[in-house]
Amino acid sequence: MIQFDEEDYKKWGIFRKSKRVTLTSREFEMVCQLHALYKKHNYFKPCTCSPKKIKSWITDLNTIWKNGVARD
Repeated sequence: MIQFDEEDYKKWGIFRKSKRVTLTSREFEMVCQLHALYKKHNYFKPCTCSPKKIKSWITDLNTIWKNGVARD
């Protein structure tokens, strides 16, 4: 089971509270960085011409957030 570290868990919790339907450039960057880190793939920014990939990544990160914080 994948879990966020405490700092990323807090950041993602703040992100989830947003009621906006579009991402800021900082939010887009955060989604790309966190997804690469926790899903263990090379960092890249998907094309913004089609939101399908980034929406999928947000869903993945929401699942990780629901798993809670990793306790080492």
